[in-house]
Amino acid sequence: MYSYQYPRASLTVDAIVFVKEEDKFSVLLIQRGHKPFKGKWALPGGFIEMDEILEEACIRELQEETGLRVEKLTQFKTYDAVERDPRGRTISVIHFTQLDEKQPVKGGDDAARAEWFSVDNLPELAFDHLQILKEFFELNKS
Repeated sequence: MYSYQYPRASLTVDAIVFVKEEDKFSVLLIQRGHKPFKGKWALPGGFIEMDEILEEACIRELQEETGLRVEKLTQFKTYDAVERDPRGRTISVIHFTQLDEKQPVKGGDDAARAEWFSVDNLPELAFDHLQILKEFFELNKS
Protein backbone atom coordinates (compact mmCIF):
# COMPACT_ATOMS: atom_id res chain seq x y z
CA MET A 1 0.00 0.00 0.00
CA TYR A 2 2.74 2.48 0.97
CA SER A 3 6.12 2.62 -0.69
CA TYR A 4 8.78 5.08 0.36
CA GLN A 5 12.40 5.55 -0.56
CA TYR A 6 13.37 6.26 3.05
CA PRO A 7 12.94 4.10 6.16
CA ARG A 8 10.15 5.09 8.53
CA ALA A 9 9.92 4.95 12.30
CA SER A 10 7.15 3.04 14.03
CA LEU A 11 4.66 5.01 16.10
CA THR A 12 3.30 3.78 19.41
CA VAL A 13 1.18 5.15 22.24
CA ASP A 14 1.45 4.43 25.96
CA ALA A 15 -0.93 5.28 28.80
CA ILE A 16 -0.14 6.54 32.27
CA VAL A 17 -3.26 5.74 34.30
CA PHE A 18 -2.95 6.74 37.92
CA VAL A 19 -4.83 7.35 41.14
CA LYS A 20 -3.91 9.52 44.08
CA GLU A 21 -4.76 8.10 47.51
CA GLU A 22 -3.91 10.53 50.29
CA ASP A 23 -0.37 11.62 49.34
CA LYS A 24 0.57 8.50 47.39
CA PHE A 25 0.27 7.75 43.69
CA SER A 26 -0.45 4.34 42.15
CA VAL A 27 -0.02 3.60 38.47
CA LEU A 28 -1.43 0.87 36.23
CA LEU A 29 1.15 -1.40 34.59
CA ILE A 30 1.05 -4.50 32.43
CA GLN A 31 3.40 -7.45 32.47
CA ARG A 32 4.65 -8.08 28.95
CA GLY A 33 3.70 -11.46 27.54
CA HIS A 34 6.04 -11.32 24.53
CA LYS A 35 9.54 -10.30 23.56
CA PRO A 36 11.16 -7.88 23.88
CA PHE A 37 11.23 -7.61 27.66
CA LYS A 38 8.93 -10.61 28.17
CA GLY A 39 7.95 -10.79 31.85
CA LYS A 40 8.97 -7.19 32.58
CA TRP A 41 6.41 -4.54 33.48
CA ALA A 42 5.46 -1.63 31.22
CA LEU A 43 2.92 1.05 30.59
CA PRO A 44 -0.11 -0.24 28.68
CA GLY A 45 0.20 0.67 25.03
CA GLY A 46 1.23 -0.41 21.58
CA PHE A 47 1.36 0.36 17.90
CA ILE A 48 -1.20 2.61 16.28
CA GLU A 49 -3.43 1.39 13.46
CA MET A 50 -3.31 3.33 10.19
CA ASP A 51 -6.93 4.49 10.54
CA GLU A 52 -6.94 5.83 14.11
CA ILE A 53 -5.83 8.99 15.82
CA LEU A 54 -3.36 8.78 18.71
CA GLU A 55 -5.85 9.16 21.55
CA GLU A 56 -8.13 6.49 20.03
CA ALA A 57 -5.15 4.14 19.66
CA CYS A 58 -4.16 4.66 23.28
CA ILE A 59 -7.73 4.09 24.53
CA ARG A 60 -7.92 0.89 22.44
CA GLU A 61 -4.56 -0.44 23.63
CA LEU A 62 -5.42 0.33 27.26
CA GLN A 63 -8.69 -1.57 26.99
CA GLU A 64 -7.15 -4.52 25.11
CA GLU A 65 -4.31 -4.95 27.60
CA THR A 66 -6.05 -4.19 30.91
CA GLY A 67 -9.81 -4.37 30.35
CA LEU A 68 -10.05 -0.76 31.52
CA ARG A 69 -12.17 1.57 29.42
CA VAL A 70 -11.64 5.32 29.62
CA GLU A 71 -13.34 8.03 27.60
CA LYS A 72 -10.56 10.58 27.39
CA LEU A 73 -6.78 10.78 27.64
CA THR A 74 -4.49 13.80 27.55
CA GLN A 75 -1.15 13.90 25.75
CA PHE A 76 1.85 14.25 28.03
CA LYS A 77 5.03 14.02 25.97
CA THR A 78 6.66 12.27 23.03
CA TYR A 79 9.66 10.00 23.58
CA ASP A 80 11.94 9.49 20.61
CA ALA A 81 15.35 8.23 21.77
CA VAL A 82 16.82 6.30 18.85
CA GLU A 83 17.59 3.13 20.85
CA ARG A 84 14.47 3.08 23.08
CA ASP A 85 13.07 -0.11 21.48
CA PRO A 86 15.26 -3.07 20.45
CA ARG A 87 12.81 -3.95 17.64
CA GLY A 88 13.73 -0.79 15.74
CA ARG A 89 13.16 2.94 15.58
CA THR A 90 10.02 3.58 17.62
CA ILE A 91 8.51 6.86 18.73
CA SER A 92 5.93 6.82 21.51
CA VAL A 93 3.37 9.47 22.37
CA ILE A 94 2.50 9.21 26.05
CA HIS A 95 -1.03 9.94 27.25
CA PHE A 96 -2.42 10.10 30.78
CA THR A 97 -5.55 10.12 32.86
CA GLN A 98 -6.23 10.25 36.58
CA LEU A 99 -8.96 8.04 38.04
CA ASP A 100 -10.82 8.68 41.29
CA GLU A 101 -10.05 5.16 42.49
CA LYS A 102 -8.37 1.96 41.35
CA GLN A 103 -10.50 -0.04 38.97
CA PRO A 104 -10.39 -3.83 38.52
CA VAL A 105 -7.99 -4.80 35.72
CA LYS A 106 -6.75 -7.99 34.10
CA GLY A 107 -4.14 -8.77 31.48
CA GLY A 108 -5.34 -9.26 27.94
CA ASP A 109 -4.09 -9.27 24.34
CA ASP A 110 -0.28 -9.36 24.59
CA ALA A 111 -0.21 -8.46 28.32
CA ALA A 112 0.22 -11.43 30.65
CA ARG A 113 -1.05 -9.46 33.67
CA ALA A 114 -2.24 -6.00 34.67
CA GLU A 115 -1.79 -4.59 38.17
CA TRP A 116 -1.66 -1.37 40.15
CA PHE A 117 1.70 -0.39 41.67
CA SER A 118 2.76 2.30 44.08
CA VAL A 119 4.93 4.83 42.27
CA ASP A 120 7.30 4.53 45.23
CA ASN A 121 7.70 0.76 44.72
CA LEU A 122 7.80 -0.02 41.01
CA PRO A 123 8.88 -3.36 39.56
CA GLU A 124 11.61 -3.58 36.91
CA LEU A 125 10.25 -1.74 33.87
CA ALA A 126 10.73 -2.34 30.14
CA PHE A 127 11.91 0.16 27.55
CA ASP A 128 12.32 3.69 28.94
CA HIS A 129 9.16 3.52 31.01
CA LEU A 130 10.91 4.21 34.33
CA GLN A 131 12.26 7.47 32.88
CA ILE A 132 8.79 8.35 31.57
CA LEU A 133 7.14 7.75 34.94
CA LYS A 134 9.83 9.66 36.83
CA GLU A 135 9.41 12.67 34.55
CA PHE A 136 5.61 12.54 34.68
CA PHE A 137 5.33 12.28 38.47
CA GLU A 138 8.05 14.87 39.02
CA LEU A 139 5.83 17.33 37.13
CA ASN A 140 2.62 16.14 38.81
CA LYS A 141 3.62 15.83 42.48
CA SER A 142 0.68 17.79 43.82
